Amino acid sequence: MGSTLRQLSVVDHDRDAAGMTYVYPVVSRRAGGVSVGINLNPNNACNWRCVYCQVPGLIFGKGPQVDLTRLEEELRSLLQEITHGDFMERCVPEGARRLNDVAFSGNGESTTSPQFREAVEIAGRVLNDLGLLGTVKLVLITNGSMMNKPAVMAAVSRLSELHGEVWFKLDSFTAEGSRWINGSAVPVEDHVARLGAAAERCPTWIQTCLFAWDGQPPSEEEQRVYLEGVRTLAGGSAPLLGVLLYTVARPSMQPEAARITPLSEDWLRSFASRIEEAGLPTRVSV
Repeated sequence: MGSTLRQLSVVDHDRDAAGMTYVYPVVSRRAGGVSVGINLNPNNACNWRCVYCQVPGLIFGKGPQVDLTRLEEELRSLLQEITHGDFMERCVPEGARRLNDVAFSGNGESTTSPQFREAVEIAGRVLNDLGLLGTVKLVLITNGSMMNKPAVMAAVSRLSELHGEVWFKLDSFTAEGSRWINGSAVPVEDHVARLGAAAERCPTWIQTCLFAWDGQPPSEEEQRVYLEGVRTLAGGSAPLLGVLLYTVARPSMQPEAARITPLSEDWLRSFASRIEEAGLPTRVSV
């Protein structure tokens, strides 16, 4: 594996970087270091279609059957290379040579995998065996669409026992925004209820991607409704860690790609201040 790995960067999240089927390393802006990704959707299938998605050949569907033995072997091998080999020196820029997390984040929605719970157990076992459990976070990056399924919620509860976090996608609080940005027809109130269900079981961040469309930032109405939604959540019963706010860093592989550009750091930080005024701590990734 070591000879095949190339220098990583925040703009290169190639799932094949380590030549593995289910596991890949990235330098993550939001993680602030090295994140080891677990891809339970090597078939490029997702039940949403976000306009900024960087997955080429994205199809509608769910995760396939996973070779759990191979998944465990790959995860164990890569983590050992990172923690006991020369991976950091060879492949990671100075300033980012820190193992931050193991994240379920691949080419589709991880929680659609029929073996998501088993995969969580494997990740927890490998981290524990390597003495990393509790110091290296276990993160589920999710669109939240399956948070009304008992099996998924049981896995999220187990994630919490393993000192994990949920990063729950919520890009818009309007029905129009959800349909346009994420390809989701789920009523916003139902999606917010799923957010609450996740937060009741595991420490949860909202993750929001904002971007310019045809050179224009989100409309004043989108911003207003988003901030109203945050204010309601901040005063609700389900505890939230806050908001992870970011913009696009890599080109979309969807038909709308030419219309999407990053927002400036100044714009993001200004909006982050408004989110914090509405009641939730906010971290900005640029």
